[in-house]
Amino acid sequence: MPATTRAHVYVHGRVQGVFFRATTREKVIALGVKGWVRNCLDGSVEAVFEGDQAAVEQAVNWCKKGPVGAFVNHIDVHWEKCSGEFDEFSIIY
Repeated sequence: MPATTRAHVYVHGRVQGVFFRATTREKVIALGVKGWVRNCLDGSVEAVFEGDQAAVEQAVNWCKKGPVGAFVNHIDVHWEKCSGEFDEFSIIY
């Protein structure tokens, strides 16, 4: 059984209004990752990724660039113990 992990990610830069949340959802569902993504009031995007360690690492690495139109200044990643609380990956509005 593959190792599972959780990453709590904050993405900073021009990341709102560029389909960051929708594209993140598409990418991580294809990876089999669960969790959520949302916009923050400070203009950043916050996400929680849970799943296979390699897939979560791919999701985090994707966030370093984001979709076309995004400009990522930096991301903060907090690695945590997987909770298993998610059934899917969703956008929080």
